[in-house]
Amino acid sequence: MAAERGAHRPTGAGPGRLLVAVYGVLALAATARGLYQVATKLAEAPVAYLLSLLAGLVYLVATYALARDRRRLAWAAVAFELVGVLTVGTLSVVDVGDLPDETVWSQLGAGYGYVPLVLPFVGLWWLWRTGRPTPGMDVPASDAPPAVG
Repeated sequence: MAAERGAHRPTGAGPGRLLVAVYGVLALAATARGLYQVATKLAEAPVAYLLSLLAGLVYLVATYALARDRRRLAWAAVAFELVGVLTVGTLSVVDVGDLPDETVWSQLGAGYGYVPLVLPFVGLWWLWRTGRPTPGMDVPASDAPPAVG
């Protein structure tokens, strides 16, 4: 495969479109939930509701980065997502008292069919499969400086 030889394929093309779509749906669901919780019940469980909103924003960034082939941003967002779901998920399983209400990442994403647990692994695999970031890779061709020569 071309990606295995170090070539670069756009992250939002081919099967990546499905990945972007799943990220987009999760981004909308998590952000809407987080905004609702923060706007209406923040005092009840501020840490949990702010974490829900943070998760939604991370999914929005990951969706954008994958769709627009912004690799460095995608790697950072998806890696942050993985750390978040593993950390919050583990804390919510070990000691429910720390998070008195559900977040997107609670119970390792059980409320969302464990998609939040599986998705970052798929996202990181896809980023690795389509090629590693190189200097200047995050600049779309239309924004890149003209070639000299």
